[in-house]
Amino acid sequence: MTAAVTTTATTADQLPVVVIGAGPVGLAAAAHLTGRGLEPLVLEAGAEAGAAVREWAHVRLFSTWGEVTDPAAEKLLAPTGWVKPDATTYPTGGDWAALYLQPLADVLGRKVRLGARVTGVSRAGRDRIVDADRESQPFVVHVAHADGREERILARAVIDASGTWSNPSPAGASGLPALGEKAAADRVSYRVPDLNDPSSRARYAGKRIAVIGSGASAFTALAALADLAQSDDGTDTHATWILRRGLSGSTFGGGTADQLPARGALGLAAKAAVDEGHADAVTGFRTDAIERDTDGRLVLVAEDGRRLDPVDEVIVLTGFRPDLTFLDELRLGLDERLQAPVELAPLIDPNQHSCGTVYPHGVKELSHPEQDVYLVGMKSYGRAPTFLALTGYEQVRSIVAAIAGDQEAAGRVELVLPETGVCGGAGLFDQPAADTPSDGGGCCAPAPALIQLGTPAQAPSCG
Repeated sequence: MTAAVTTTATTADQLPVVVIGAGPVGLAAAAHLTGRGLEPLVLEAGAEAGAAVREWAHVRLFSTWGEVTDPAAEKLLAPTGWVKPDATTYPTGGDWAALYLQPLADVLGRKVRLGARVTGVSRAGRDRIVDADRESQPFVVHVAHADGREERILARAVIDASGTWSNPSPAGASGLPALGEKAAADRVSYRVPDLNDPSSRARYAGKRIAVIGSGASAFTALAALADLAQSDDGTDTHATWILRRGLSGSTFGGGTADQLPARGALGLAAKAAVDEGHADAVTGFRTDAIERDTDGRLVLVAEDGRRLDPVDEVIVLTGFRPDLTFLDELRLGLDERLQAPVELAPLIDPNQHSCGTVYPHGVKELSHPEQDVYLVGMKSYGRAPTFLALTGYEQVRSIVAAIAGDQEAAGRVELVLPETGVCGGAGLFDQPAADTPSDGGGCCAPAPALIQLGTPAQAPSCG
């Protein structure tokens, strides 16, 4: 194993801005930096640009092509002959990666390094305790390369767009893994299954499956499993849908009132699928343990002692959380609940803002006590859901303007988002909305119960 320190600049202003993650928001940040004559260096842990997006290539976005490309990136792509796909159509994750993210990474060329995992970020010669001359020191970014090399890169600023995809939340309602969850890892998945993949299809066909979660990813999984149940090879496939809250008028999202039509349609499709009897719903169920019965099947146990019938597989879709471990030597100002920047957290708190939209925001809301370090994209939302691509693009536009010294542009809002017309739900990546615990089981929630969704019931409205 070899190690190297990379620095060719003589002053801090000549150092690159390190961008962590070559996903949609990270590549957009690089495009904005390039457009302002600043040098970006994008470090991507995966083997390809958009590595996380490619892992959910089969999932269709809520947003159209017109809402998932960045203007600065389009400007960078234009001289190559790149043609933007029909702005009114909805890409899958695979489409997004192949038709936009990869071409953008190709244009950026050597400014994007693949197989480069950031393992730590600090101020050069200063741990988080030391005050002396702190802000005058460049950042030092520790990188582990796929070939075993280690490298230290000096940077003038750091934009962390690494997302949350690699850190799914567990099944345990306490925020910690349920007892037995790790031991049952061979039967527990944290991703929406791709039932077009033969191995995945074989895993779930004809099985009883528990789906834990209340957001759009759970909708997607329920609808897909219902389709499987109606296919020749999927007879007897049945889902048990587990919600920590109760069913209410907002359980399936905004429906036809949702101004992200694809998101509304997804909720309606999931409702239609389960109304046909392909799933049961268990409400007010907070998972405490996952046990195996004598046949090796899994039994979910709630905090109140209830035990569900055995299932063959468990799909956990309870949201994601940021990995902050490699930023531990930096002074970050994070909300104690959401792990989002302090000034942003009130705007996105799902305990207070279950409906409507998040206002566009930028450098002001995303700054930290540690100057010139920013969390952007999904990572900036911490544990909160409902993130839109356009929001991330506006974030990096503002931040890059600030780094370039254009404070007027940094403080300007250049994005207007429509009201989404939905309670809860998800946005950019079809991520699940995290279940929001409360003593009452959530907004207008009924008491915990087992409900056969094939028998329509009157649900209370959230007003």
